[in-house]
This record gives sequence, structure tokens and C-alpha cells, in this order.
Amino acid sequence: MAAGRRVDDNARVKEGYLRAPAGWSRRERGGLGPFVTREEFVRADGARVLWESRWHRKHPQAGSEGSTWWAPRTIPWWIGVLFAIGSSCFAVGAFPPYANAVGTTADNVTYFVGSIFFTTAAFLQYFEAATTPRLLGGPHRRRFRQLFDVQHHRIDWWASLIQLVGTLWFNRTTLSALVVGLGASPSHHPVWRPDAFGSICFLVSSWLAWAEECHGVFAWRPRDLSWWITFVNLVGSIAFGVSAVASYVKPNGQLVSLALTNLGTFIGALCFLVGGLLLLPERTEGDPAKTPALALA
Repeated sequence: MAAGRRVDDNARVKEGYLRAPAGWSRRERGGLGPFVTREEFVRADGARVLWESRWHRKHPQAGSEGSTWWAPRTIPWWIGVLFAIGSSCFAVGAFPPYANAVGTTADNVTYFVGSIFFTTAAFLQYFEAATTPRLLGGPHRRRFRQLFDVQHHRIDWWASLIQLVGTLWFNRTTLSALVVGLGASPSHHPVWRPDAFGSICFLVSSWLAWAEECHGVFAWRPRDLSWWITFVNLVGSIAFGVSAVASYVKPNGQLVSLALTNLGTFIGALCFLVGGLLLLPERTEGDPAKTPALALA
């Protein structure tokens, strides 16, 4: 469960990255291990302000630009859309009737295109995390040089970075399957399958995102949209992991289970699709208790 603990008003939380305005005091904080994902502040006038790292990252300023389903000027909107498109490609690629209809080369192209969308979305997610404002309620400017700041004390920074590494690895493996397949005979034409390294990256990243939202190992909050997003992504990562295990090639040249490989990839892709689509309404949901600009007003 999430851990909460009282801190001295004048103490600086070593693990946290957030800076509070002058005159504010810290009351309670929680998270997983050394990572602070939730803090309670008290303003100079005695008003209580709740800070949560995921909310702060997704809603750095009061209000939102554009509608829920159409906001191409915002980074969170693009993250959701790109993840949804990439996931759709992986789901289609793992659907046996599609692969039989278009052939293995076109199927591998579908996986490779999907991996590009995944990587683009993962890069934007890392950019979003790396450029999150560190002053509660302060001005927000995103700078590319912040991409190179090592923020090892932040759980969301680790989650987004590890996921980006995983998507880059999937770029490599999907391209490799495509290139090798172009020179292979029809009877030995390889089709891309989730591999261990990329799947482990996805699983670790999803677990960290889940722990950030739960402020610990586990929490039951089915009324929260963010909870569902991290939950379905974690399930999807587990499914990709099962697919990677099932696609292990035995000494006789056969996969452990072709059916389980396709099923795991398909279910995982569907989970990522749902998670990507849910990012769109998450961007526009409002909670004054967690919005610093509203709390400061």
C-alpha cells in the first residue's frame, strides 16, 4: 500500500523533485521506496494542496487546450493518438487471418510501422516527463536541453526512459525480421515476435507507472481514470512477456507455442490501444484539489 509520512515544515524532501512556493509547508508524502509520488502541502493561509506526480506531469497548467478528442497542439494528445495507432498495428499484425491474407512481408512491415509509432509516442512521453515543471504552480517552459538531465530520483523519469529503450529495441527487432525475411525462402520466412529484452523493458516501465499511480505496490482505485490506464498497460506488458516466452525457439526449430505467441501479442496490443485512447480523456479531466494553479488562485 502507499506509504504516507509526516515531514518537518522546514525539511527538504531528499527524494522529491518538487519545489513549493515560499511560505508553504509540507505535511505528508508517500510513494514507493525512495520515489516520492504524492505530497500534501499547506499554504500560508492554511489551505491544503494535494500534489501527485502523475497529475502534475499530465496537467502542468490549469485548464487544457483543445477538446478531449481533438487537441493536436498538445503533447499528451499526441502521446495517446500515437500509442493507439502503434498498438493497432501490432494487434492487426498478430491477427492470423490478416497475416495469411497479406503475407509475411506485409505482416512484418505492419509490425515495423507500429514500432515507429510506439517509439515516437514513447519519446514524447519521455519529453513530457523530463520537462515537467519543478516549481508547484510556477511558470511552465519546456526546453529540449532538459532531455539530458539525469533525474534518477523520479519514478516517472525512469518509467518513460525504460519504455523508450524498449520501443527502440522493438524498432531494431521488427526491422531485422523485415530485412531477413526479404531474403528468405517462403518456407523459412520469419515473422516478428516479441523478444525478451523489449518485453522486459515494457514490463518494468509499466510496473513503475503503476507504482507511481498507486503511490506504492498496490492500490484499488477503479474510479480513477489514471488507475485504469496504468492497469491495462501493465496487463498488456505481461501479455507481451508471455508472448516472448511462448516464441522461444526450441532445438527442433519450433516455437514453444505459436498460438500463445499470437494471442499474447494480440491481447497486449489491445491493452495498449485501450491505454492510449484513455490518455485522451485523462488530459481534460479536472480536479481542483490537484491543480496547483487553481489552488494558488
